[in-house]
Amino acid sequence: MIIRNMEEIIGSKDETIAENGNWASRRMLYRKDNMGFTLTETIIKAGTKTHIWYQNHLEAVYCISGNGRVETLVDGKEDGNVYHIKPGIMYALDKHDEHNLYGGTEDMRLICVFNPPLTGNETHDENGVYPVLED
Repeated sequence: MIIRNMEEIIGSKDETIAENGNWASRRMLYRKDNMGFTLTETIIKAGTKTHIWYQNHLEAVYCISGNGRVETLVDGKEDGNVYHIKPGIMYALDKHDEHNLYGGTEDMRLICVFNPPLTGNETHDENGVYPVLED
């Protein structure tokens, strides 16, 4: 059995914070845990914009507090699809969807699942991509 305490994750090596401060990813399960996925709690700061394009991972996201929106992109340009995110909304990037994630009027608290699982050292590159890393 694996037990992790969020209070111990915050501020530790298991919390990755974006260089620009837009988000914090608190990683609870990693590839080394052999569960077949990664589980995170991610905080998206209010009023921010983050470009994300998980070319190497699938992600499901469930909002438990706060608000924001997702705008999908095609060839790096907004395609007119906007999805408002609030508690109770889940979205899944099942086609490696390129998108901008906007924090709304208050910080969003999201529970995220990644497949393949993360090693724990990933951060977005210049294209919003998490690379596939070896342990």
